[in-house]
Amino acid sequence: MSQQLTCQANITRQLAEFVWEVCIKLPKAVEFKAGQYLQVVMGERDKRPFSIASGPADQRQWLLHVGAPPDNDYAGEVLEKIKQQGELIIEAPAGDAFLQLPQKDPIILIAGGTGFSYTYSILQKLLQDGLSQPVYLYWGARQKADLYLHEKLEQLAAEHSEFFYRPVLEETDGQWPYSVGLVHHAVMSECNDLQNHQVYMAGRFEMIRVIRDDFVAHGLSLQQLHADALAFI
Repeated sequence: MSQQLTCQANITRQLAEFVWEVCIKLPKAVEFKAGQYLQVVMGERDKRPFSIASGPADQRQWLLHVGAPPDNDYAGEVLEKIKQQGELIIEAPAGDAFLQLPQKDPIILIAGGTGFSYTYSILQKLLQDGLSQPVYLYWGARQKADLYLHEKLEQLAAEHSEFFYRPVLEETDGQWPYSVGLVHHAVMSECNDLQNHQVYMAGRFEMIRVIRDDFVAHGLSLQQLHADALAFI
């Protein structure tokens, strides 16, 4: 059940050129499911969604990854409000594309840009419970500097034999050991049979639409695709 809360908020660090980590301190413990989001209440009819980057074990303090390039007033105004007031009114939890449990099928997590925060919450829950199936994280970005938790994910992949990290860049200088191009093309090139996988994805609506259409054309059912954007496209 979603509820409205007034929370302390501060910008804790800059993650990439136009990405900031925001810490939300809740006035009480709030349960949520991995993959859900909160809405920042900017006005009576102005509520702006941001994925919760924390795992569901964190019920009193949540982290957000806020992408705010100069041309994005939508996110920039939220950051400015945090700087000026040190608090936000939020509604949470929200979203139906959360991790479905129990889960036995192999899992593919697909993120574009700061959509990574959605997949990171799910990944933390899966790791916390102990991986019982292969989990693949495909994170697409324009350049390596945009993969702001790249080393952390490489470390997690080294520590967990069932977790596979697959970053994908649009641009590279030729020294990149991973895939180059569109993130879902990397998925299709490495996974010959998608039909027994559950896919969780977040990113721009255009990206989600293309992935949905291409994956369904390759035999995946809509029931195996999870993304809040699917309700709007």
